[in-house]
Amino acid sequence: MSKPTPNNNEIVFPENNIIVSKTDTKGKITYCNELFIQMSGYEEEKLLGQPHNILRHPDMPRIVFKLLWENIQSGNEMNAYIKNLTKDGSYYWVFANVTPSFDKDNKIIGYFSVRRKADASKLEFIKNLYKQLLATEKNQGMEASMKQLQNILNEKELSYEEFILSF
Repeated sequence: MSKPTPNNNEIVFPENNIIVSKTDTKGKITYCNELFIQMSGYEEEKLLGQPHNILRHPDMPRIVFKLLWENIQSGNEMNAYIKNLTKDGSYYWVFANVTPSFDKDNKIIGYFSVRRKADASKLEFIKNLYKQLLATEKNQGMEASMKQLQNILNEKELSYEEFILSF
């Protein structure tokens, strides 16, 4: 499936609704609720089996997803602001909570994600941060953007999780 070309059309995430999805351990979509289908613009049968990054907007710094995968593969939850790309090239922002799912032997068998409308007052800060991280990644690589993010966290004396939940 080819990636759509991004445009500047923002889709407003409906108040008091949530997007729910499940993936396998490789990030391939195994379940998505009706709002996920509606917001993405894809049909359910086109989404199931596809990698979740089908929605990844090119404005997102890769370091955010690196942190996300490191956390959830370690058995921890992760919260993040995510800009998603829809089938027609539009976008929408969400505040995502991703948690691993475990079997009876405590082995990770997949991931569960709940996304809600991102707080607009917090988004301005995130957009600026992501723009800086993305520019660093493009010019100096992901390791440099990780160092940049770590410097910000060190200045604030916060972990990434504490940082994301702090404002």
